[in-house]
Amino acid sequence: MMKQMPRIVLIAALLITMLSWIDPPVNRKAKIYTSWYENVLGTSFEFKVKALSEKQAEAAEAAALHEIERLQKILSGYDKESEFSKWVRTQQTPVKISTELMEVLQLFEAWKIKTNGALDASAQVIGNLWKEAEKKQQLPSEKELNDAIAAVNQLHWTLNVKEGTATHTSNAPLMLNSFAKSYIIRKAADAAMKLNEVSGVLVNIGGDIVTAGEVNETVRISNPRADAENDLPLANVQVQNKAIATSGNYRRGENINGKWYSHIVDPRTGKPAESIISATVISPSATDAGALATAFNIVTPAEAAKMAAAVPGTEYMLVTKDGEQITSNGWAAAVIKEKTAIANPEQANSDMELTINLELAQQQGFARRPFVAIWITDKDKNTVRNLAVWYNKERWLHELRAWYSTNGSKFSGDLSPMSPISSATRSAGKYSIKWDGKDDKGTIVKAGKYTINIEAVREHGGYDLINQEINISGKAQQASQKGKAELGEVSFDYHSKAAN
Repeated sequence: MMKQMPRIVLIAALLITMLSWIDPPVNRKAKIYTSWYENVLGTSFEFKVKALSEKQAEAAEAAALHEIERLQKILSGYDKESEFSKWVRTQQTPVKISTELMEVLQLFEAWKIKTNGALDASAQVIGNLWKEAEKKQQLPSEKELNDAIAAVNQLHWTLNVKEGTATHTSNAPLMLNSFAKSYIIRKAADAAMKLNEVSGVLVNIGGDIVTAGEVNETVRISNPRADAENDLPLANVQVQNKAIATSGNYRRGENINGKWYSHIVDPRTGKPAESIISATVISPSATDAGALATAFNIVTPAEAAKMAAAVPGTEYMLVTKDGEQITSNGWAAAVIKEKTAIANPEQANSDMELTINLELAQQQGFARRPFVAIWITDKDKNTVRNLAVWYNKERWLHELRAWYSTNGSKFSGDLSPMSPISSATRSAGKYSIKWDGKDDKGTIVKAGKYTINIEAVREHGGYDLINQEINISGKAQQASQKGKAELGEVSFDYHSKAAN
């Protein structure tokens, strides 16, 4: 007969058994979850999070978006009801302001000194002058430029940090554009990282990126002369627990009498920046990266080198209007040398290429980007090339019903957007994709008629399918269509590469 089990051992055994019934041990491994939105701070929003569960990933996404919305209501110069806009409407009166607005105004004061006046919140005065010049198709006069410079050179505010007040002292229009976006991105990343089971995040708003924690990201640096989604990047860099920002003149500006003028202006001269067409900065601080990227479009390369040296851990790459690349001494250490590009295989050496300019229909407020598929079919309706499939959860891919019916069974999960792009700020919902006539195997297709298919669908939203025939024959062609629900204007430009 067995000995009776000691009472305490029996109780312990029962407790262990009961606990195993209640919560059996699970070996959970963190995964990367990715989502995309449009119309966030007027541009695109990419969010990557490393979390133990989809539920926590969604909570982190919600926390980041909530923080962005909160700060937008404080700092936006476009929202007339923001704290900043209301303060701007005051004059000569000390006003109690939030901690965040105080921090950003202090940052502007500091960076105006650090950049010798190249960054100034009142640069909007000059920006407005050049926008009016575009409307008139006439360059600003010397008097207009001098008047604008005089308006910039006023004292625009005084701060009483102890009392927490700011006094608006000028009539000049003000905008917190140079690096307020970077400030918000950092705060959004911090908000997401506070959640349990979240070990890393990447926040990308319009090409300015912050990484935190265990997200070690490959970031593509956009080529200012070839900035489609799948164009070859100037470089691929590794970024972890740092920020990267790019500023340049190739997406926004004014066209006056056939000449392009940058939206980035020098507050000291009243003229648009022109010597540098793109500046990318990697730095531990998001606001440092954002401020320097903007300033480096304005100052000389020698001044840029001196400014970067004053900010520990900062590296940069400048692109001049002549195409020369100027980099800091430590830039090469961040560049991934094994692969010169992560672009799709359709980049070929043929003489012709097709550019698809795609505009997504805009929603009110923050809106998830719809699923989008872009693929090429021949005259027999056989797929010759999958250009892109944008999605966030593979289980919903069947909603792209036209694409899925012919391509879904072959889908390998590698057509999602490539690694994040650091670029000049894009307009919300506007993307470019290129195809130079190669099939999925990398062979240039035969001359003939092909159909460009673009499908877009949104959860609880609309559906669009556009089909455009293009004759791949070496002769330039243009076409355009407009979607009815999820797609806005879509243009097709088949042209010689030499025409770029």
